[in-house]
Amino acid sequence: MTEQVDVVVLGLGTGGEEIGGRLAMAGLDVVGIEPELIGGECAYWACLPTKMMIRAANLLAEARRVNEMSGRAEVTPDWSRVAARVREQVTGGWDDSMAAARFEGRGGTLVRGRGRFMGPRTVSVGDRTFAAERGVVIATGSVPRIPQIPGLDEVDFWTNRDAIQVEELPASLLILGGGAIGCELGQVFSRFGVDVTIVEAGDRLLRSEEPEASEVIASVFDAEGIRVRTGSRAERVASRNGSVVATLGTGEELTAEALLVAVGRVVHADGLGLEEAGVALSNGSIEVDEHMRAADGVWAMGDVTGQGMFSHMALFQAPIVEAGILGRTPPSAESSSRTRGTFTDPEIGTVGLTEDEARAEGRDVVVKVKQVPATFRGWLHGPGNEGVIKLIADRGTGTLVGATAVGPRGGDVLGFLAAAVHARIPIEELRRMIFAFPSFYAGVGEAIGAYARALVQVLDPDAEPFLDV
Repeated sequence: MTEQVDVVVLGLGTGGEEIGGRLAMAGLDVVGIEPELIGGECAYWACLPTKMMIRAANLLAEARRVNEMSGRAEVTPDWSRVAARVREQVTGGWDDSMAAARFEGRGGTLVRGRGRFMGPRTVSVGDRTFAAERGVVIATGSVPRIPQIPGLDEVDFWTNRDAIQVEELPASLLILGGGAIGCELGQVFSRFGVDVTIVEAGDRLLRSEEPEASEVIASVFDAEGIRVRTGSRAERVASRNGSVVATLGTGEELTAEALLVAVGRVVHADGLGLEEAGVALSNGSIEVDEHMRAADGVWAMGDVTGQGMFSHMALFQAPIVEAGILGRTPPSAESSSRTRGTFTDPEIGTVGLTEDEARAEGRDVVVKVKQVPATFRGWLHGPGNEGVIKLIADRGTGTLVGATAVGPRGGDVLGFLAAAVHARIPIEELRRMIFAFPSFYAGVGEAIGAYARALVQVLDPDAEPFLDV
């Protein structure tokens, strides 16, 4: 017997739980279908636990800097404390009973399992079938991409989930992939005494970021003893004497006690029966319009859309989907101020277009690169002040179209830059702001010539005005 409901939400990760909760609180009969943990990857194996791990690792690094600046300190890492905090405080032992109660407390109905379209607006899960009068939301997220490397299926390897749940650290770790996941976790484990090597097929770490950001992180990793092999890929892997051995295309063999595969993520849409609902895939992601509609009566949001695999993107899309389902005029999901953060030390915050992307669009751009150590706060900060501020402006409009902030609190400095890009604030207007001195975000003010045009040359003799209009 088919059960009649208002909305079915496939997947209750960050985005699915948000949209399901919003619609349930609006009075709709909402069924949420989830085969794993409510809250998804972000809550249990990504955003939240990794930041707790990063916080602990950064404390170790700061303590070690005491000897350079203010006294003497001896640091003894203890991973068991981090593992316990992740297990007990963040993930609840990877138990989602509280999340389930939260969803149901808002009025949603939880069904465990993997849903599948049986037709337009009709979804089955187990022995139950639901017909959704208002529509279906696809929010099934993404999964780690596992490369086709000979021998990989014959060795034990980690994905991000294994890395988050590890109770005892290996003596050495080989990481395949120099993106955000590989770099963040690699630095964490290195600071806790693990011998880390990162292998990246591209020509640099963090290929989606500006080259200047990659250079800073590579330099920091080198100083911290993290070995990096760029322009290399593992041609095969094997077990040998209790270790994992990866052979690179150059013939070099790398041996480690553990192997982490972190070469990206792919949309989790297999087995959903998308064709039954008229939903199309494009380059492996679900096609949506500017209002997140994937087909008649079907919306998609979050990682499955390929519009940035970040929790904040799903949360941004949730009210757009909500408006469409409730029959309101939805805002557009198009935005020039899309942001992302990579929480290495130093942090990387990015908004809008990179320099290459802006030039590819045919824009007449002006670029400013300011080294954080050559800003007043960066200079005062001392050890651990590595970083760069990169600004991309459109000469025609006199506004920023993209920016990157690398350095201490780079993700927070991004907040100011994101607002400037989003609101298309003229740089001349930004120059009229009063920047708190000496703050990290004031480095942006120094870069655009908001104040101290003569004094900044004390730290940055090559300083030049930026986009004088």
